[in-house]
Amino acid sequence: MGEVRLTNIRKVYKGGAEAVKGISCEIKDKEFMVLVGPSGCGKSTVLRMIAGLEEITDGELFIGDKKVNEIAASDRGIAMVFQNYALYPHMNAYENMAFGLKIKKVPKEEIKKRVLAAAKTLNIESLLEKKPGKMSGGQRQRIAIGRAIVRRPEVFLFDEPLSNLDAKLRSKMRVELAKLHEELNVTMVYVTHDQVEAMTLGQRIIVMKDGNIMQIDTPIELFNNPHNEFVAGFIGTPQMNFMDGILEIKNENLEFKSEAGTTFDLSKLKLKHLKDYVHKSISLGIRSEDIRWEQGQLNNFMKLNAKIVAIEILGNEKLIYFDYHHLEIVAKFRSEVEMVLKSNIDIYLDLDSAYFFDKETGIRIY
Repeated sequence: MGEVRLTNIRKVYKGGAEAVKGISCEIKDKEFMVLVGPSGCGKSTVLRMIAGLEEITDGELFIGDKKVNEIAASDRGIAMVFQNYALYPHMNAYENMAFGLKIKKVPKEEIKKRVLAAAKTLNIESLLEKKPGKMSGGQRQRIAIGRAIVRRPEVFLFDEPLSNLDAKLRSKMRVELAKLHEELNVTMVYVTHDQVEAMTLGQRIIVMKDGNIMQIDTPIELFNNPHNEFVAGFIGTPQMNFMDGILEIKNENLEFKSEAGTTFDLSKLKLKHLKDYVHKSISLGIRSEDIRWEQGQLNNFMKLNAKIVAIEILGNEKLIYFDYHHLEIVAKFRSEVEMVLKSNIDIYLDLDSAYFFDKETGIRIY
């Protein structure tokens, strides 16, 4: 069984730096789980503790039904693919893929059978006689993955394996990895700082910040139902727009007064807990696709007059960057919508699609 379970796992380095702060989670058997977060959030440290390359300070780690805290990396039934491929430059692809099995004294015929099967799966049969120096980055990455496959592990670990590849090849390799997971039907744990990678690959995603887990959920749930302001801002491209302000009641109507001094009526919103935050600082979040250039059918909206400061054309859509009282707001419009740089226009924020967060705690107000 390839289930991985972490219970109150901590990692404290000499000098007292706490990289991982008592996290708990369960990675299901045969699941593709992605750990994502900004640099320094502890995601690679978690992966290395699962691999046995980092000592666990506190807590319990189980692979299947076996506690592995004190078990050597080579005996954990895992295989790891590194960011820098970690191939032996003096060995050809076949020898690199076979090396781990030779160390374990697997019979030659069995080694050959496994290497050729992995090569066929990855479509790298023509590379087996080549050395890493004669290969492209994508080819070297396939060899590294093949070396992991031949070990037939219960759990595959990937530490930012695509970060050294160009954008086009990264996109292609994401598809290949998803297909590989389907074909091998094993547990995969994948670390990345790229939320696009996380969203396209993960069946579930662990979002981390400062050594803590901020949310574990499916990609669509993370996007639609972030539990806190960090997840809301981290998941989604471009990131969610935020506007800080205070809730007030005027003539029995709930209003949001932004730091820019603009007041908006929230009385039609069906968020009963908002009234608990009257006179408190909150943050209003709105995604770029929920900002319109015309009112249309919107019944519940915030109208802003903002200046266009930049335009990014992305094929069938464009990103428009606005300045609103020194607050940057980005909207996503269709490419055919005409916009003039440095002009001021009215934009409409769809309040029915807005998110609200407690500014002090960052927790979402439902």
